[in-house]
Amino acid sequence: MGSDSSSQHRSIAAQQGPVALAIVTVSDTRTPDTDVNAVYLRQQIDQAGHRVAAYRLIKDEADQVEGVLDELAATEARIILFNGGTGIAPRDRTFDALSRKLEKTLPGFGELFRMLSYEQVGAAAMLSRATAGVYHNKVIISTPGSPDAVRLAWEKLIAPELEHLAWEVIR
Repeated sequence: MGSDSSSQHRSIAAQQGPVALAIVTVSDTRTPDTDVNAVYLRQQIDQAGHRVAAYRLIKDEADQVEGVLDELAATEARIILFNGGTGIAPRDRTFDALSRKLEKTLPGFGELFRMLSYEQVGAAAMLSRATAGVYHNKVIISTPGSPDAVRLAWEKLIAPELEHLAWEVIR
């Protein structure tokens, strides 16, 4: 699937070697011991031959989201995966904090995520503010914090384009 140039780009990107990723779980209730999303993502990243360069578990506070974004953007991580805080409840601040910082947005990520999510949860998919973009030449991806949402985003959107995404922001 895809155009010849997309296929060519994926081929070039695959030759660049393992991608360093950072995982950020945004939650007021999870602990490192109960962070099933980080466990899942670590396993998937390792199995794909890539590596986790950093992991953070933070509260859903705008200053913490912005602070960890700046911190991790200064590391070797090429892709930073946020999970949690993307809904519309008063405590959901991840989307707002990231949106203020993204230099380029990838609207297609959120659109595709909600489309795929609709197949699983119906109209409730519209409550998701999943988003992605670029900040300081890093790909930033933000998904809801439910394990099903993290799995859906990884399997259907992130993993198939991981190397391509990491390559595009530095080529």
